[in-house]
This record gives sequence, C-alpha cells and structure tokens, in this order.
Amino acid sequence: MTSPHRTPDTGLYPETFWWGVAGAGHQIEGHDTTSDTSFLEQVEPSVFVEPSGAACRSWELWEQDLDLVAAMGLGAYRFSVEWARVEPEPGVVDPAALDRYDALVDGCLARGLTPVVTLNHFTSPRWFGAAGGWLATDAPARFADQCARVVGRLGDRVPAFVTLNEPNLAATLLWGGLPPFVVDLQRRTLEAASAAAGVPRFRAANVVLPEEREAVEDGTARGHRAARDVVRALAPHARVGLSLAVVDDVALDEEGAALRDRKRAECYARWFDLVRDDDFVGVQNYEQIAHDRTGVVHAGEGDGPVNQMGTPLVPESLGGAVRYVHGATGVPVLVSEHGVATQDDTLRAGLVEPALASLDAAVRDGVPVLGYFHWTLMDNFEWIFGYRYQLGLHEVDRATGRRTAKPSAAVLARAVARRRAAALVR
Repeated sequence: MTSPHRTPDTGLYPETFWWGVAGAGHQIEGHDTTSDTSFLEQVEPSVFVEPSGAACRSWELWEQDLDLVAAMGLGAYRFSVEWARVEPEPGVVDPAALDRYDALVDGCLARGLTPVVTLNHFTSPRWFGAAGGWLATDAPARFADQCARVVGRLGDRVPAFVTLNEPNLAATLLWGGLPPFVVDLQRRTLEAASAAAGVPRFRAANVVLPEEREAVEDGTARGHRAARDVVRALAPHARVGLSLAVVDDVALDEEGAALRDRKRAECYARWFDLVRDDDFVGVQNYEQIAHDRTGVVHAGEGDGPVNQMGTPLVPESLGGAVRYVHGATGVPVLVSEHGVATQDDTLRAGLVEPALASLDAAVRDGVPVLGYFHWTLMDNFEWIFGYRYQLGLHEVDRATGRRTAKPSAAVLARAVARRRAAALVR
C-alpha cells in the first residue's frame, strides 16, 4: 500500500487524467419544482424522508462551487443537466436554463476545469414521469431529443458525456436486501403520485418496483443507445459512456463465489454487453461486500468502522471494482463516483489515500482509467435519505448556503497534487 507521503510513480497518470469531484443537479441546485423526483417528494406517503427544497442553492451559487473545486487544485467537474429545467413541459424549451448550463461550462473552462456532463442523473421532467417514465414506448426518443438540445449547445466544449447515472441501481439495491417495508413504501409513493397526477402510472428512475425492474432497464438501455448516437453525431470528438453502481463483491468460500457470481449476472451482465460499444464505462464504488455459504457477511461488533449504510469501510474496494469492470468489458474505466457516507470526516479523510493507492495499483497493472471523480463536493440531498447522509468534502449551511471545507477536502487536494505533480515530470 502506498504511504500517505510517498510520491506516486512518475508518469502513472498522464496530464490528461481527470482529477475532479462529481455532483448532480437535483441534489444541489434547489427548487427543482418541475421534476418527477420533486413531485414524488411532495406526495403522501412518500419514500423520500424529506423534500429537497433549496438543496445547496447551487442554481444561484454555482460560481462558488466551481471556485471550491479550483481551490482544491482539481482539474475537472462532473455535473448533470436537469432535463426538467430545460423542457419543463413537453416540447417547451426554456432558453434561460440552457444559458445557465452554457455559463457553467464556460465557468469550468475559465478556471481550468474540464466539464464532464451527465445527461440524466435519475431525475426527469414531471410530465415524463406522468407518461410512465422509462416504461413508455417513446421514452428513448423523448430523451434523445433532450440530449440533442444539450449536446448541440454544449458539445463543442465538453470532452465526455455520461448518458445515464446508475441504471443498474435498482438491481443492486434489491441484492442489498432492501427491506420489505421500503418496497411497500415505494409502491404506495407511486400510487399516490399516480393519483395526484391523474394518470394510471406515474414512474421515476430512482423509485423502481421489483416486478418492473427489467422493463425499466429495457427502456433505459434503449435510452442509452439513443443518447450515444446523438453524442457521436453532434460531438464526434467527445467520449460517451454510462455509469454503473459497482460493489466490490468478494467471495470467502465456494458457495459464496456462486452467490457473488449470480449477483453479478443480475446486476451487471446486460450493462457490460451494452457498454462494449462505448468509449468508457463509469464505475461508481462506495463499498465492498463479502459473500460466504450463509449469504452476505454483515459487519459485526469489533469489525472496524462502517459507513452510514452499515457496511465496512474498505478502501481497497475502489481498485477491486475498477479491475473487475475492466476485466469483464475490456472498456476504459472512468471512476465517475467514489466516496463514503459518514458524519465522521476523519473516516473520509483516512479513506482517501489508501483508496487512491488501490487505484494506483490497478493503473500500474495496466487498467486504462480516464479519471477519478470524488463524490461529492458538499453535503447534499441524498435521495430517499434526504439530508441524513453526509458525503461531502464541504459542509453546507442550509439556511444561508454557506460552504465550509472539511479537513478531508485538504487531504484529497494533497493526494491529487502529488499525483498531478508526478505526471508533470514524466
């Protein structure tokens, strides 16, 4: 394992490697009132413990966000364009929203940051959800129209597009043992939303019923292909791929290996087939899970620190996930998210260097990695968990929007600076 004070190998990462942080519009922008997710947050009952509200106020404070990224000495920023802001009603485009995202791209470039754009980070317009979401037959075509608007406006300055964020998340959550009461609450949330919208089937990408999972995946897979075609037609210089939620699954015995392999087949196989035609596959890793003959091995007392989801902190999970995905696909990897949910920032700070050391080792062994994006710049709205989970490098005063750096921000900055300096002396 690399010492926190050891300079990484000279030339291990090229100057073109993207060192950055990632975020998503609905989770930070605030007052995203025309989206499917904001609608689901307001119905009764709702699986969301609280509404997103003002979030981090990034719709207004985006320049402060970019200044924070630049101040850390990072070189890239991954953000999403909120479809609901751009097309709040079917066929009605808000030019001011496109102007705002255009300014965000220019703001990145002015600060020496490479913009990496996610075209859909779970949220879609409310009207899209009311039409059945990704279950609707015309959903991929609707999404392609949105992608054409965004790529046509931003594509001349953006070197990489992520089409969809974690379309395999529903499968991984079910394998993680989603409690029956949560599944029931998801069902009642969608029923309440359908009734409130006056439609037979209101659906959203981040509240998926088990019996509809495969059909939703069919829709998002078609959406990815359509978006990929748009990017390649309108921005042929740009790389395009999608991101996947990837657990570093390990087996402790033969029966555990069989269980692990069955999980991998259900959570990743169809997506690995799909991304073989992509320029990269995004890996989003937060944990390692062990399997043995009894099933998932849960953390016990005395097993060391755990994250807010109750799984052990294993820094090496990053390298394990990256190796697995590249080995299964042969496609270059982009670490599009990596971090830890914890209130204890000393745990986050302690995770950084050993996790990056495991990435160093994978790159040293020949795994092509295009970049690393830490999740996330600041504590934000974490979907059904609201503001109860903290993954940020900065705290946010939700009353004022004031951002305050945590010690982990400096730790990541130093770790990246060492690696960037090594690239400069190749």
